[in-house]
Amino acid sequence: MTSVVISQPMYFPWVGFFEQMRLADVYVWLDDVQFSKGSFTNRVQVLLPDKQAWMTIPLADKTERDIRDLSAKGNGWKASHRDLLAQSLRKSGYLDNALGVFDEAVSHEQIVDILIASSETCARNLRAMPPQSYKSSDLGIEGRRSARVLDIVRCFGGTRYLTGHGAAKYLDMESFEAAGVAVEFMDYQVVPWPQRGDSFTPYVTALDLIAVKGANAPDHLSPRTIPWRDFVEKRAETS
Repeated sequence: MTSVVISQPMYFPWVGFFEQMRLADVYVWLDDVQFSKGSFTNRVQVLLPDKQAWMTIPLADKTERDIRDLSAKGNGWKASHRDLLAQSLRKSGYLDNALGVFDEAVSHEQIVDILIASSETCARNLRAMPPQSYKSSDLGIEGRRSARVLDIVRCFGGTRYLTGHGAAKYLDMESFEAAGVAVEFMDYQVVPWPQRGDSFTPYVTALDLIAVKGANAPDHLSPRTIPWRDFVEKRAETS
């Protein structure tokens, strides 16, 4: 069985993202689709003593364009983000680990490469890096939405497609099934780690986990999936 995951690049994403990466045999970065303003492509949250704050890469051109064509407005944001991380994680035992991951990722010039490196450097620290990874722009596979996703999966001989919850809005699961590809949705099982304050949120950058737990950070990933029919039924019951 070959498990394929396809996702748009994101900037130092949350821990659940890496539960999904850990399950993939083949990972495809969907970089030749239009950037969506307000998405998590170029931004992520960090924890401060009394609030959550955003780290956002400022874009030089806000006209409609593909993710692979994005460019940043200058380079000053890199030092600003590093300072914000240092402030957020300053009491963490493995702050240097997290800052090292950050420095490695933002050493790239192109935004798309920074986004991909931000995930892959985290993934290596979390023992979640898939054996193979590709950019969709290098595959030469045309089409749109569900049909294109299926063609990408079949390109790699995929028999299992793993996806996040948002795909339920557009994915034609029955066409995957007819093509011999099982569709499964993530059933996130993030194990909490110590954070500031009395409550816990997994929806901050995974650098938070890396800074707090160091070599033990991978223990907080517990990836699990649910077959698409069960997922749809469960969602209908709770809606």
